[in-house]
Formats: sequence, structure tokens, C-alpha cells
Amino acid sequence: MNCKPLQAGAGVAFKPQYFEALLADPQRLDFIEIHAENYFGAGGLLHAQMGALREHLPLSVHGVGLSLGGTQALDAGHLQRLAELCRRYEPVLVSEHLAWSSHAGVYLGDLLPIAYDRATLDRLVEHVDQLQCALQREVLIENPAACLRLAHSEMSEVEFLHSLSQHSGCGVLLDLNNLLISSHNCGGDPWEYLQQLPPERVGEVHLASHTRVELPDGESVLVDEHGSAVADATWQLYAEWVRHAGKCPTLVEWDRNLPTWSVLAAEADCVRSLQCVPFMPAITLDVPL
Repeated sequence: MNCKPLQAGAGVAFKPQYFEALLADPQRLDFIEIHAENYFGAGGLLHAQMGALREHLPLSVHGVGLSLGGTQALDAGHLQRLAELCRRYEPVLVSEHLAWSSHAGVYLGDLLPIAYDRATLDRLVEHVDQLQCALQREVLIENPAACLRLAHSEMSEVEFLHSLSQHSGCGVLLDLNNLLISSHNCGGDPWEYLQQLPPERVGEVHLASHTRVELPDGESVLVDEHGSAVADATWQLYAEWVRHAGKCPTLVEWDRNLPTWSVLAAEADCVRSLQCVPFMPAITLDVPL
């Protein structure tokens, strides 16, 4: 089982329809990523496939339902199942979201915004510490795709994320698509954001697609959709980040309208190419860099 730390490379979000292609040529990728909650069961096809693939490929486990930013205590059962999954597959990376998604035992099916204030920071530090103690490892926390900022926030998102990393010892999962979406929808310069984020704390990068939705007043919002090729603006920002911070394990997220394996693998090839030569032709971006 491959458990060596990852310093660079390209991965994709694993889907069962890609199993045969991956098993036939695992060297096409450097790692794969799964959503933790899809593997909380004890057996079945998903675990059979994952057991075979883990003989050849490092694994990143990405949680979507722990609700770290919620006001209530973490779900002990959820935390236990996540710890069991990590013991089973020994992933090289584990991550969760800077968000909340459940309340009073009800899972709300979305990643909802938090206030960037001191009280929320203290609660996140406590929850992340609990998570890291349960897993006996560092976790990465992902910046969200935001449509709004809560009015009682006292600091910027990047200041909040940096403080969370400092006080809890967690790392950062930098989602560049989410950063572009949040910058367009809520204001802000994505490059200034990146310059305030210590590169040594970033353990993984995510790339994905987004959709522009036109509003009746003539304005527009960007929506995270993971259903098409990585946007040009995201590739451009990724090249800027690699020039600034160097190589880092980088994942292409594609969760809907799944393409053929050759199309998805070509996206991973683009990641590798930009890690070697991080330059792209000039394009018009949706948001300023």
C-alpha cells in the first residue's frame, strides 16, 4: 500500500466508472480522492474497488459532512466512522470544509457559511483539534465557495483561515475555483488573498468548474458546479499560484456530467504540465488577479 507523503502531482476525484481504466494504468495519476461519507459502509463494490486501487495509488480522503463550523458538538458516530475509514486505507491526505452542514441531528445537504469572528474561530479550533486527535494526524481545511459574507464577520476569510491554521495546527486545502467564485460574488482580489496565505500551510489544491448565472438586475453570480472542464480563469490562477508557491498535490474535481476517462485524464495532464512550466496564454478573467 502506497503511503508515502505527496509533495506534488495530479489526481482526480475517483468514480467507479473509471475503475478499469485506473487499474489498467495507475501511473497515469499520482493520487485519487474520495468523499469520505460514500465509504462509511463496511463492504460492497466501492470498498472492493478501493482496496484494489490502494495497492497502486495514494489516497486523499475528503469529508463533506462533519459540520466543523456548526455550533453543536461534532457527531461522535460520524467522527468514529471517519477514523475507521482512515485506519483502513491510510490516506496520505485528509480534508474537511470551513463550513457547517447540520443542526439538531438534521443534515442539511449543503456547505453553509460561517461568520469570521473570534467566537467562531475558537469553536473551529476546538472542533479541528478534536478531529485531528481522533485521526492522530493533521487535516486540511478547505476554503468555501461563497455567495455572501455574514455581516458580523470581524476578519477576512484568509485571515480567519490563517488564524485557524496557526491555532489548531491544521493545514489548508486551497480550492482555487472556490476562491474565484467567492471573489466574484463577494468582492476581493484573489491574488491578494493568495499572497496572505502561507504556502507552507497548503497541503493540497483543488481545481474545478463553475457556472455564471445572470441576475435580473444585470449582475451575475458564479456557482460551484463540478460538472465540466476546469475554467480558464482557474487554470490561470493555478499557474500564478505555482509560480508563487511551488508544486503541491493538485486534484481535478469533476462530480457531475462525467466525461470519458481520456478527457478527465487530460485535465490531470494539464496539472502536471503547469507544475513543470507554470505559464499560460493571457486570457480575460471573470475577476481581477
